[in-house]
Amino acid sequence: MLTRETLRGLLRQPASAQADIPQIFLLPEGEGPFPAVLYCHAHGGNYPLGKSELTEGSGWTDGKPYAPDLLAAGFAVLCLDMACFEERQNEGPESAASKAALWRGQTLFGAMLKDLQSGLDRLCADPRIDSARIYTLGGSMGGAHALWLAALDERVAGSAHLFFFSDIGPLIDADMHDPHGHYLTVPGLLEHGDVGDVAALIAPRPQFVGTGGEDRFTPDFARLPATDRLTQAYAGSPLQVKHIPDTGHKETPDMRRAVMDFLTRAAGKETT
Repeated sequence: MLTRETLRGLLRQPASAQADIPQIFLLPEGEGPFPAVLYCHAHGGNYPLGKSELTEGSGWTDGKPYAPDLLAAGFAVLCLDMACFEERQNEGPESAASKAALWRGQTLFGAMLKDLQSGLDRLCADPRIDSARIYTLGGSMGGAHALWLAALDERVAGSAHLFFFSDIGPLIDADMHDPHGHYLTVPGLLEHGDVGDVAALIAPRPQFVGTGGEDRFTPDFARLPATDRLTQAYAGSPLQVKHIPDTGHKETPDMRRAVMDFLTRAAGKETT
């Protein structure tokens, strides 16, 4: 059985986060403390775009940024540049950064999550933020980050992740794992479990899983076993799985509405 401590050990995170990470932090109108979203940007091979995905949108959001919707719903929102992206492109290329981390006994994925945890630290320390209502949100690479951060850190009240959720083992068996970036390498994970088991560590906190039937990253043979195990872990707990058969690696208006409804309801439940 995969445990949170095992996960931390496998990630081989550095001792501390990167210093002075470029970020965007936005507050809604009104008086706090506000619920907050730690928004995790995507990959897409678009290294010039990192934290600005929050305000500019990206390919997976069909160009529609999340910032206006989140602010209108009353959420504060924070997004950080990940290593190799936007203002941190000098830390790349990604393949070199990943190899360097492995040589040092670390992982690039673990370092990214450590940086995101520093963002979580900032939100929890801000008196304008309700530290009991901080959620993670992201798609593609951001979906991986949103899922894993919530699994690792119980300060996260819930998670919405899109266009990532499937087991890695079946993708390797089918020789379909290589489209994932170098960042997504966790040595030894498959000896203990897979992505479905990582997501199960979020239970019983609210979780939203969004996938598309035409997405090469989440084929049925890898997505369905992960979903089955996650569903078992969430017996009686708030899990929402939304699968849209006729979309690929891109959000639809219906998916956006479902995500915003999930976050609004999750934040509301925390206050009752």
